[in-house]
Amino acid sequence: MRLPDYDSPSSLKAYLDNRGMAMQKKFGQNFLVNPRARAKIADGAAVSEGMKVWEIGPGLGALTAELLKRGAIMTVFEIDRGFILALEDIFSDEIKNGRLKIVAGDVLKTWKEEYKRSGIPDRLCGNLPYNIAAKIIADTVSETVRFERCVFTVQKEVARRMAAKCGSADYSSFSVLCRWAYDIQPLMDLAGGSFWPRPNVDSQAVVCTKKADFPGCKNPAEFLKLQRNLFSSRRKTVKNNLTALYGNTPAGTAGATAEAVLKDAGIDPQSRAEDLSIEQICLLADASYERGAGAKPLNRHTKI
Repeated sequence: MRLPDYDSPSSLKAYLDNRGMAMQKKFGQNFLVNPRARAKIADGAAVSEGMKVWEIGPGLGALTAELLKRGAIMTVFEIDRGFILALEDIFSDEIKNGRLKIVAGDVLKTWKEEYKRSGIPDRLCGNLPYNIAAKIIADTVSETVRFERCVFTVQKEVARRMAAKCGSADYSSFSVLCRWAYDIQPLMDLAGGSFWPRPNVDSQAVVCTKKADFPGCKNPAEFLKLQRNLFSSRRKTVKNNLTALYGNTPAGTAGATAEAVLKDAGIDPQSRAEDLSIEQICLLADASYERGAGAKPLNRHTKI
């Protein structure tokens, strides 16, 4: 490995200038120039020799290098063509010996194909671009793809939403998806000065560990459909949201079906989405499914 000086903003700028490159705001690019933070994030991933690790948005490979030192076999997803060329140069030996693979393009469009090709890796990591952080996490969970352990650096607001509990201002459909699939723990806070260019917001590294008691409901497809519906009109009562959802149910009038499902689940019809815990949403999904208003079961080969 011929590594740039990842700790020095001036050296990184000179490296980019020499290659005719520039940081692109549209990709949410920020380099983590705090070496202790990079080491702690890599340690948080708990990587051992030979583990397969996916990394989203490697940039020039600062975290990539830390993970490779710990014995990881890396697949990195990078959208910026200039960074891809730089990575091919920096990690040329690792690419040749099969320790590093680069997947070019938008990770939101490429991860599924890579998953079909190579299966679920042991770890998922990334200093996630702020503009796609929530999307990639929600996308993988919605596709019922879970990773044993993830370590993400995200905007602090996103971290709060990931860990939010019912009744809090940050609780949302995204919170439900994250906490349904993972146990989420903060790893460390990162001020803007830990990055270059310096962002205007603080960040947080979080560890997501695959939840053992998943999915907690009889039909994950129904759970996903139901929670999306509940939070799409979060100020409506649960009964009104279910009535809209069951508009074409064959089991009777939509309102009557909603009342029956709520009674089966033991949930107050006047409650709202932000009042419901994940356990209550699971009960609601089970009652909905058993009443015949639910989604079709997942394919038996679907990994959850």
